[in-house]
Amino acid sequence: MIKVRKSAGRLWGISDLHVSHPRNRQVLESLRPQSDDDWLVVAGDVAELTPDIEWALSLLKERFATVVWTPGNHELWTLSGDPVQLRGEERYRYLVEMCRRIGVITPEDPYPVWTGPGGPVTIAPLFLLYDYSFRPPGVSRQDALDWARRAGVVCTDELYLHCDPYPTRDAWCDARVEQTERRLAGRDPAIPTVLVSHYPLIREPTLVLRHPEFAMWCGTERTHDWHRRFDVRCAVYGHLHIPRTSWSDGVRFEEVSLGYPREWLQWTRSGTVLRSVLPAEEPA
Repeated sequence: MIKVRKSAGRLWGISDLHVSHPRNRQVLESLRPQSDDDWLVVAGDVAELTPDIEWALSLLKERFATVVWTPGNHELWTLSGDPVQLRGEERYRYLVEMCRRIGVITPEDPYPVWTGPGGPVTIAPLFLLYDYSFRPPGVSRQDALDWARRAGVVCTDELYLHCDPYPTRDAWCDARVEQTERRLAGRDPAIPTVLVSHYPLIREPTLVLRHPEFAMWCGTERTHDWHRRFDVRCAVYGHLHIPRTSWSDGVRFEEVSLGYPREWLQWTRSGTVLRSVLPAEEPA
């Protein structure tokens, strides 16, 4: 049993900052914690270019007591304008070392324990991918991809998210699921968890997508029971650009994305764009 010291503060979540957009960059620059004890979990898609990723995470680390990050698909893109031309696993490892240099916790580091309101809980950032299994039942992967192409709904990952040295993104996903499952199984079972992933752990959040074809690039069925198996207090995710709270099997799922300006400018938000992970209630 780990002994923990209670602290004040709040555990916040955000994702899909996409700071290459000037208005999103302004949003990031305006973010402030409410107390010196506030933590922040960042569930991926900070930016595409490594200088932007480092700038954004460094700024957040200066302001929040602890910052926990897991990559989205955009961080893993290899674009011609990026000074870092690494691909696949090598690019991910580069980002991990960058985060360690600036003091940001990654999926490769020991899981921290939040001891503030709603704690103690183990914060587990998960680097997972997708395997196209969020497709219509009974439809083959190839038929589902053809369906998406006919609809004009194909994820840009097909161009820029390389899977080296794995033969396919599916294979990389399999490796990440197996590795992550072992780590979660080996954690202290006496402490509940907050799982932080870019993609939803279950298919249900994708059912509200305007373009259902896109669900194939949104996760894997192999994590469908993790919220039950690993004593999850809250499952944090992004990617869908549909910030909301939902429930499955009594477990809270929190979509924490900011999204693109054309999306968030349509919303009326009072107060911060951060979403409260713990405690569960939204701040007044």
